[in-house]
Amino acid sequence: MESVTASGSLWSRAREALSGSVRHKLLTLVLAPLLLGVPVLLSIVWVWGTQGYDRLMVNKVSADLGAGREFFDRVQSEFGVRMDGVGRSHRLIAALDSGDPDAVLRALDDASRELGLDYLLLLDAQGRVLAGLPNGPGADRSGLAVVRAAMDGDPRHGLEVFSSDDLESLSPELRRRAHFDLVPTPLARPTERVSEGRGLMLVAGVPVTGADGSVRAVLEGGTLLNGNLGIVDRLNALVYQEASLPTGSQGAATLFLDDVRVATSVTLYGGRRAMGTRVSTAVYDQVMGEGRPWMGRAQVVDRSYISGYSPLEDVSGRRIGMLYVGFLEAPLRAALFHALAGIFLAFLVVSVLGAVASVRWARTIFLPLERMDRVIAQMEDGDETARVGAVTSRDELGALARAFDHLLDSLAARREELKRWGGDLDRKVAERTAELEAANDILRQAQQQLVMSEKLSAIGELTAGVAHEINNPVAVMQGNLDLVKEILGGELMPVETEIRLIDEQISRIQVIVNKLLQFARPGDFAGYAEDTDVNTAVSDCLVLTRHNMRRGAVKVETALAATLNVEVNRVELQQVLINLIVNAVQAMPDGGTLTLESRDLRPEDALPLGAEPFEGVMIAVRDTGTGIQPADLGRIFDPFFTTKKQKGTGLGLSISYAIVKRYGGAVTVESQVGEGTTFTVWLRRHAVFAEQAVAPVFSSHFPLRREDG
Repeated sequence: MESVTASGSLWSRAREALSGSVRHKLLTLVLAPLLLGVPVLLSIVWVWGTQGYDRLMVNKVSADLGAGREFFDRVQSEFGVRMDGVGRSHRLIAALDSGDPDAVLRALDDASRELGLDYLLLLDAQGRVLAGLPNGPGADRSGLAVVRAAMDGDPRHGLEVFSSDDLESLSPELRRRAHFDLVPTPLARPTERVSEGRGLMLVAGVPVTGADGSVRAVLEGGTLLNGNLGIVDRLNALVYQEASLPTGSQGAATLFLDDVRVATSVTLYGGRRAMGTRVSTAVYDQVMGEGRPWMGRAQVVDRSYISGYSPLEDVSGRRIGMLYVGFLEAPLRAALFHALAGIFLAFLVVSVLGAVASVRWARTIFLPLERMDRVIAQMEDGDETARVGAVTSRDELGALARAFDHLLDSLAARREELKRWGGDLDRKVAERTAELEAANDILRQAQQQLVMSEKLSAIGELTAGVAHEINNPVAVMQGNLDLVKEILGGELMPVETEIRLIDEQISRIQVIVNKLLQFARPGDFAGYAEDTDVNTAVSDCLVLTRHNMRRGAVKVETALAATLNVEVNRVELQQVLINLIVNAVQAMPDGGTLTLESRDLRPEDALPLGAEPFEGVMIAVRDTGTGIQPADLGRIFDPFFTTKKQKGTGLGLSISYAIVKRYGGAVTVESQVGEGTTFTVWLRRHAVFAEQAVAPVFSSHFPLRREDG
């Protein structure tokens, strides 16, 4: 979806550029054949070149594979002819006629060395060994197809797969030579084998006939192809003769037993032959599975080759391996790329020269138009002196440019006159607007102050009146209660508990009234400010509230690191701290941890949102209690608001806030339900009293500010 949007946006910008510029239109008309035709031609050349290259490579490797197969078939035929010659040799027949076993063995050894055979056996007419095996005569070799054919008087040669035991019976050395450890090869078929012990053997069986033409013996011989580098090197040299490949490329030939390279001219890093590596699954399935040759680009071990594979069959027609020829592709592909690069460069040079000539011709048309367009843009940016200037063109575009300059001169004169009139009007409007804005600011400030004063006055009068009306009956009640206690004396015992409860409730009423008065007229209760050590004040508050801690099973932790004193009334500060400590203990009915912390404040430290930087002290009271509901968090400093229902008046935090604010400080709170609450008292080193203090902002997320923003 994003790609579609991006392509649509590019097309829109291209259309906008073409529709908005004569230069772009002319250049598009001039350069389109070059910019569009050249890439198309180059693409066609690229496609044709690469496709022709691929066809050429396949045709070449097909011819190479045919030559390689012809050579390998000729090697087998020559091997059969030479074996037949040994079977017909006078020496062998004479040795047989003599009946001397040693003479027969010598004849076999000499023939084996002359032909370069790995083994040569003399069998009787029933296929049993007469001579040639290291463990003596008697073994039955009639299971081989070439032996059976020779027993019928038909000489036969071809390929056979010998098991490791077959090789061991002929010679332990053959078994060792045939063994290869399999090398892990990318793209090869999965296998659990780790080695190859079978042997790919070129074998021949020829009859030894008597004078009457009957088969009197069979001669069996073979050459092991596993590790036979002579054959593959000859095959490679024949197919890829000198100068048949470009410089840097090299040919390769390989004999496969099943999918394993048993004789190859392909080398690994370090020059080691790649015996034991395996062919890819795709090649194996087509050649060995379907019996069809495979030709094309293939990954041979660790490099890309143009390759041809042909199936190899044994004497019975079963597919047992593959013949491979191929050559390195990289030098050929590099030569192709160099040729294509030369063609591309030639196209590019022609295109650039054509484009330059086309652009120079197009400039005579679009330059006057561009100069006029640039003048329009400069005038829109405020440059009223911009002009097209002298143009060399004498055609219609030149005349248009000169008329355009004349029109601009006329407009400039009219513009100066209008600007003079507009300046006078703007000056008068600005003066009147400034007067109205100043009056509005004064009116808004006065209105805000009046509303606030009326609210505070109403609350104060109401609170003072309520306190006065309550104090009178309370005083009468207290006096009469004292008189009752004095008159009754010792007879007070039966109702002593009731009298004490009445006395306590009267005292409670007096405390509530005093709090109301303190909230309504805080100035009447304010003490003098003094240089106060906050750490000492905190410690004293802990002593005064320790009975609350014990009763609530609260653990106290302190981190009092403040070193600065603050200007505040010590008694009022203790009142604030005791109220916060008691509230924290009450928030942990099942016990918890109360943490008291103090530290110095520097002007660069984080402060409550909205507060200007100042030097002072921060005191934090932190509990692990129930926390404060988010809906209540913004109201906890409101007068008469309480979450304790029957136990509180809702004035404790309001009075504490008013006390701290009176000295220019702030109280903030952050809380998480179920995790705890932290009240933080921010005090200035030097008090700034209420009319100068900055009002704090409260948040459950404790918003902070820094000087750097």
